[in-house]
Amino acid sequence: MQTILGSGGAIGNELAKALVKYTSEIRLVSRHPRKVNETDTLFPADLTNRDDVFSAVKGSEIIYLTVGLEYKTEIWRAVWPVLMQHVIDACVEHNCKLVFFDNIYMIGGDGVRHMTEASPFCPTSKKGEIRAGLDQLVLDQVAKGNLTAIIARSADFYGPILSQSMMIEMVYKNMLKNKRSNWLCNAKVRHSFTYTPDAGRATALLGNTPDAYNQVWNLPTDSQPLTGEQWIALFAAEMGKSPKYMVLPRFMVRLTGLFIPVMKEFPEMLYQYDRDYFFDSSKFEQRFGIKPTPAARGVRETVGELSKRSGS
Repeated sequence: MQTILGSGGAIGNELAKALVKYTSEIRLVSRHPRKVNETDTLFPADLTNRDDVFSAVKGSEIIYLTVGLEYKTEIWRAVWPVLMQHVIDACVEHNCKLVFFDNIYMIGGDGVRHMTEASPFCPTSKKGEIRAGLDQLVLDQVAKGNLTAIIARSADFYGPILSQSMMIEMVYKNMLKNKRSNWLCNAKVRHSFTYTPDAGRATALLGNTPDAYNQVWNLPTDSQPLTGEQWIALFAAEMGKSPKYMVLPRFMVRLTGLFIPVMKEFPEMLYQYDRDYFFDSSKFEQRFGIKPTPAARGVRETVGELSKRSGS
């Protein structure tokens, strides 16, 4: 049995699709889980409840933690450390391996100019400090020999999803309404984005590769990151829309948050957009011989899938 804690989100769904290559026993856990594959087992649970976590984990060989909490610092601070400790404790008690799907917030400031698995923790945001703490909980238990785990990190992501992605919110959705796209701070600097199907497939592969454990892995991401302007141009070309855009300076970001929920607490994260942001996945590519989806193809597939779902 392989279990996804926090199923149903952008990554949880892609992971569930990918896991059928490795197992026919997939358990999906969330408050209101829905099947991705016909053979999935659904396990409704409140993952903030310790007993629910232990029940959800029991009988599993591998646990994938892909929970996405509401994007509020106060909620992250109150819930994430407790939830992570419950998951670690459950994995230790039930002898499960853990794969933690993580972001890159623990690397801040100029550290984002080139991010590898060896990049030191240097958070410059409250959310980054919380994520660094979560990683440290996992790494400490691995170092003590109590836990077998993987930390799988993703850059900002995009794909056939309608939420949880700055690119989809500010570029795709605006173009769909024949509005100018928005970008943050500086559209002339490079910014890596991880394609969600790549992230799901790679996370499943890592979880089912015994010698990948007790390591940090950057998930496959195009090694030629585009500028914001270039990303916008790709979407415009695929959608037959204008590539015109407006850069939102810092003072405008809070105002944008009134209309786009995911942007409400984004001001502290703007260091990711005012300079080059390069996510290096060469370790994964060299180990597995797998190349990430090129940006042009990823955008084409994203637009095609979202158009299909909307019937347009």
